[in-house]
Amino acid sequence: MRLRVIGCSGAEFPGHNPSAFLIDDSLLLDAGTVGSVLKEDEQWRINDILVSHPHLDHIRGIPLLADNIVVSGLDKTVRVISTAEVIAAIGSHLMNGVIWPDFTRIPSPQNPIIQYREIVPEQAFTVGAYTVQACRVNHTVPAVGYRITKGDTTLLYTGDTGPTERIWELAGDVTALVVEVSFPCDMEEIALMTGHLTPCLLGKELAKLAKLPPRILITHLKPQYYERIKGELDALRLPGIELMRDGNVYDL
Repeated sequence: MRLRVIGCSGAEFPGHNPSAFLIDDSLLLDAGTVGSVLKEDEQWRINDILVSHPHLDHIRGIPLLADNIVVSGLDKTVRVISTAEVIAAIGSHLMNGVIWPDFTRIPSPQNPIIQYREIVPEQAFTVGAYTVQACRVNHTVPAVGYRITKGDTTLLYTGDTGPTERIWELAGDVTALVVEVSFPCDMEEIALMTGHLTPCLLGKELAKLAKLPPRILITHLKPQYYERIKGELDALRLPGIELMRDGNVYDL
C-alpha cells in the first residue's frame, strides 16, 4: 500500500494544505486538498473518496474535482463514501445547488459525476482491493476513522478526534497509524472543546492500544504551533513517531 500525502495540515497557509491522503493513486482518504496539488491525469485516477467528517477542510476538494471532471468531458463517476450523517451534510450544505451544483445529478441522475455510498460504522465493506471498516470517533460533528486493509497491510486513520475509545479497541494489528495532533499541550482546553488532540493527550490515547504500530504518522498540526508540537512529541520518547509533511510518500 502506497500512501501519498496531498495535505496534512490543520489550517491553510502557503505550503500547508488541508487533509487529503491518496492510497495507491485511486482511493482518496478525505478531500481537503485535491485540484491545487494533483495533476490533471492524477485527478482522473481517483475512483473513491472515504470521508471522515463534513468539516470544510476535509471535503472542499470534492466539488472542485467534480467540476474538473465535467469540464474535461470525461465519462466518469467518483464514489463519495461515508456514514449517512456525513453524506447528508455534504448534500445539504455543500453540493446543494446553491453553494455548489449538485453533481449527483450532473450530467444526469442516471450517469452522475458524484455518487454517494452510505456505510454503517463497524460493518466491514470493500472498496476495490481494500477491506474497510469505519469507526465513530469523538469530534464536534459526526465523524469516523477508518481501518483500511490490503493484503497483509493495515492502515488506521483517526480523522479528527479528541480522546476516544472504540477505534483503539478495533485497531488490532496495524501497519501504520495516521493520527491527528492539532494543538500543543498547554492548549488542551481548546483541543478538548473542538474535538482534537495534543501531544499529552496523544500519549494517553496510544496507551489504550494493546500494541503500538511500527509507524505512527502525525497529521493535522496547526502550522503556527508546529515546532512546539514537534518538541512535545519528541519528549514522549515513543518509537515510530513521524510528523507528516505535504508531498511525503510512504510505502507501507
